[in-house]
Amino acid sequence: MNDTTVTLVGNVATAVEYRDTATGGVARFRFAVTARRWDREKGLWSDGPTSFYTVSAWRSLGANLAASVSVGEPLVVHGRLRVREDERDGQRKTFVDVAALAVGHDLSRGTAAFRRVARPLRAEAEPGSWPGAGSGAESRTEPQVGAVERAPVLGSAPDRDPWAVAAEEAAAESATQLVTVP
Repeated sequence: MNDTTVTLVGNVATAVEYRDTATGGVARFRFAVTARRWDREKGLWSDGPTSFYTVSAWRSLGANLAASVSVGEPLVVHGRLRVREDERDGQRKTFVDVAALAVGHDLSRGTAAFRRVARPLRAEAEPGSWPGAGSGAESRTEPQVGAVERAPVLGSAPDRDPWAVAAEEAAAESATQLVTVP
C-alpha cells in the first residue's frame, strides 16, 4: 500500500485517552506542531502557525504511550498520515490523523529514562493473559480478534544506574578540588 508516512516534532496538546477494544487497546491524543522561523529583521525566532493532529497508537504502543506521556511534553511522532473531510454543523471540516508507528520524547528538549515493559514468559503465561500466549500461536505477534491485551507492567528502574553513578563520582571529585583565585 502507498501510505504517506510523516515524522512530526511537537507537544502533547490533550490528555492521552486509552481504551481497550476487541482488537487491542488504543491511545488517542491531540498533538500540536508549531513551525519556528528565524526573523532576520528582528534577529529573533518567531512562531509560525500551529497545526493540530489526532494521533492514534494501537496495542502495546498505545498502552506504553498512555503510561508515559502527559500534556505539554515534547514528542517525536512517526506514523501514517490520513486526511479526511467531514461535514459538521453544515460546514465542511478537514481532519488530519496520524496512526503512530513509533513515539518518543524529544531528547533535544529534555531527558528521559527508558523502562522496558515486563511481560510474562510464554510458558508462565495463563491462557488469554497476553495475545497469543498459550493458544498455540507462539510465532504470532499480532493479537487475535477478540483477544484483550492487558496494560503493560513497567519494570523497575535499575538499583544503580551507571550514568547516575558516573555523574555522582564526577560531582564528588569536583567538590573536593580546591581552587585558589589570586
